Amino acid sequence: MTVAFDYSLSSDTRVLITGGTSGIGRAVAAAFAARGARVTATGATLHEVESARREPGLERVECAVLDVRDGQAVRDFASCFQELDVLVNCAGIIRRGAELVDPAVFVDVVDTNLNGTMRMCAALRPALATRRGAIVNTTSILSVFGGAQVPGYSASKGGVAQLTKSLAIAYAADGIRVNAIAPGFVETPMVRDMTANPARYRAIEARTPLGRWGQPEDMVGPVMFLASPAAAFVTGVVLPVDGGYLVMSSDAAG
Repeated sequence: MTVAFDYSLSSDTRVLITGGTSGIGRAVAAAFAARGARVTATGATLHEVESARREPGLERVECAVLDVRDGQAVRDFASCFQELDVLVNCAGIIRRGAELVDPAVFVDVVDTNLNGTMRMCAALRPALATRRGAIVNTTSILSVFGGAQVPGYSASKGGVAQLTKSLAIAYAADGIRVNAIAPGFVETPMVRDMTANPARYRAIEARTPLGRWGQPEDMVGPVMFLASPAAAFVTGVVLPVDGGYLVMSSDAAG
């Protein structure tokens, strides 16, 4: 799949993508690298990072291990960046069902998805300010309606949406724009249990006006637009990228 948006980058453009070793983050990392940027993508484990290094499209991407739950690790990692043009926060987890019965799982999901996003934004703010850069966070359509099996995920993504709006105000004086995408149902390893269920898969497909699940590559254009000079007067936006799912559904899903 190709992206129509023409956004060429120079080799001195620095881009950092958390969760950039798989799923949506991987597609975004590959796209930025293909357009000439110097890209760093992080994964939570060494296994994720080593696997990503063998993936097509990531040959020019520097991959590194970073657990966004670890505040000191985040600060140490951020200290390596004196200047940064784009920060894309894609690191996230979901623990379907377990979030309901184990408060510790709920806490871990929120700590990764919401607190991890804030840690990265705060730690990289000085580097982004030097370039008047852009942050693109990743929330979800579950920030709009609830998910019966994923209260921690839904709560954390709702928090990311509000965090995005708040940081857009707080960081504006530094010239940093802060926006987010809200993906719908996208075929990634995170939802493998759902895509493996034919009835569930078809039900979501049927409720989506565009008639299909999203692909990670569908997120590339929106992220690049929000990060680019074409969106120079856009901040505090949470952009649904869901094939129209939100305009059709107001019931609980997930």
